[in-house]
Amino acid sequence: MTSQPRTRLERARASVGIASLALQQIEDDLRADDVDQEELAAILRELIEDTDPAGGFLAALAQLLTAAARRAEQIEPDRDGDASCPLHEAAALITDDAGQRLIWSARALHPQGDS
Repeated sequence: MTSQPRTRLERARASVGIASLALQQIEDDLRADDVDQEELAAILRELIEDTDPAGGFLAALAQLLTAAARRAEQIEPDRDGDASCPLHEAAALITDDAGQRLIWSARALHPQGDS
């Protein structure tokens, strides 16, 4: 019995499902009564690890949005940026704004963890 290869959309859905499950596990951990400030800071640092751009969740999400924006630039009908600009802006907001705010929060919780 041969199976048909999954479509790109099916692979994307499966991957998003896996990421959603992983995020749910992190959220469950964050809701635990025994999470202290040092552990919370460590969890936040895992989401924003900026020493290795591919290592942090937010950086990986920003890279994904940038890849989508680059593809949108090539295929959007009028090449006017209606599709690609919001994607580039979302990637920038994730890395510049959200990432920086997580760094500040982690430092406030446990500054000794910063190098």
